[in-house]
Amino acid sequence: MKGVVVHDTVRIGDLVSTDQPFGLCLKDSGFKGIPFDGILGLSYPNKTFSGAFPIFDKLKNEGAISEPDSPLSSLYRDKQEGSVVMFGGVDHRYYKGELNWVPLIQVGDWFVHMDRITMKRKVIACSDGCKALVDTGTSDIVGPSTLVNNIWKLIRARPLGPQYFVSCSAVNTLPSIIFTINGINYRLPARAYIHKDSRGRCYTAFKEHRFTSPMETWLLGDVFLRRYFSVFDRGNDRIGLARAV
Repeated sequence: MKGVVVHDTVRIGDLVSTDQPFGLCLKDSGFKGIPFDGILGLSYPNKTFSGAFPIFDKLKNEGAISEPDSPLSSLYRDKQEGSVVMFGGVDHRYYKGELNWVPLIQVGDWFVHMDRITMKRKVIACSDGCKALVDTGTSDIVGPSTLVNNIWKLIRARPLGPQYFVSCSAVNTLPSIIFTINGINYRLPARAYIHKDSRGRCYTAFKEHRFTSPMETWLLGDVFLRRYFSVFDRGNDRIGLARAV
């Protein structure tokens, strides 16, 4: 990917960030056919790839978001109806029950501690606890190769090209997979982690990562976030999760 940093005014609803720095991509690969025009980074300031000041911090500094210790954003994802992102607040209409707050492992990253991953009351991954990145920039559930391969075997997924497929007739009988975070179980039924492609074939949303880390690491992307409303609370360095409506 090749690009430059430029400055311009950015509007999000009624919020306006003037002289906002952002990266303009001049040449890229791997984004063909994707139905969006760019990526809106919501990381901590020390984690920006280009060194540009993130838009949330810019909005707060300019007084566009005036609430003290506001959540960075609240996120609601829905595959059919579209998604909603809120800056500086939480809309209670988008979730059921109470928000469960999870502290970040360290300030500067959206990593939390995950207790375990289970299926049919048996631990299938994260057996000694692990790191989980609640990641709006990832589409799938991504984990270490050996553990993801084990999940594929358990749900009898078979490879075809880069994807692993299951029989569509079996989706209703596949078990839920439960992610336990801060003592709370977050259940993903098969209809959430199995998708159907344009040819009517059913494939799993579990993918392998190959980066090395001293601690087992998982990325909880859109597959997880479509089911659970999420609040990224910069003021208190924590993430809130609740069942999306």
